[in-house]
Amino acid sequence: MTAQKILVPTAAIIVFLILWELLVWAMGWPNFRMASPSDLLPAYERYWELFLTMGWQTLWRTVVGLLLAVIFGTALGMVMGFSRVMRDALYPLLVGFNAVPKATVVPIVALMFVGWHDFNTILIAFMISFFPIAVSVSIGLSTLEPEYRDILRALGASQSQIFWKIALPKTLPEFFGALKVSVTLAFIGTNLMEIVSPHGRGLGALFDSGKTNSDYPLMFAVLIALAFLGIVLYYIVVALEKTFAGWADRSA
Repeated sequence: MTAQKILVPTAAIIVFLILWELLVWAMGWPNFRMASPSDLLPAYERYWELFLTMGWQTLWRTVVGLLLAVIFGTALGMVMGFSRVMRDALYPLLVGFNAVPKATVVPIVALMFVGWHDFNTILIAFMISFFPIAVSVSIGLSTLEPEYRDILRALGASQSQIFWKIALPKTLPEFFGALKVSVTLAFIGTNLMEIVSPHGRGLGALFDSGKTNSDYPLMFAVLIALAFLGIVLYYIVVALEKTFAGWADRSA
């Protein structure tokens, strides 16, 4: 089963790259119009130091923003999950905030905190990724069967014991499902700020540099690097899910 989980995704990626290469070849597109996978290796060889430096900057800012989203989103979700009044009060605000395109918020944040590039990037990564976590935790707690609470209270359990023994385990599958979504959203937020900010650093800034110089192989190489980092973080979340909520997996 472990070999299958490694070989099947790897085979799918290889097939995707082959089809991509064949499409570019069949259409006769030059690399200044559409780069092919074979065009990416020279770009990685030429700019490997930049990819290491910029990739690390993108990764750590994304991870910090995601961790803040987990902390804040979980706390907010608990507030809404345990209180119907707070849920009714906060849901419209959260939905309205999430409906605002973050691409329009990025320039505002960049102008508000000029020169604070790390802070700006982490803030956008946080802002774009906390919503799914807050909603999932809220739904998980608010849909807890009242019978469980009544039985445990009749047995003398406190509110904290009910949370740790029943509410938290029930919420974990929804939480990790939302965290998988938030991983990709955090990368989107990080790269939006890296591209827009005049002092941008990271893979987003490297992509913008490739666009400015019409270096399409570099641009596509950046996109593949971002996809790789996203996949790595995604599978880290999957490993955490198996550790803390593996009991909920029914796919066997």
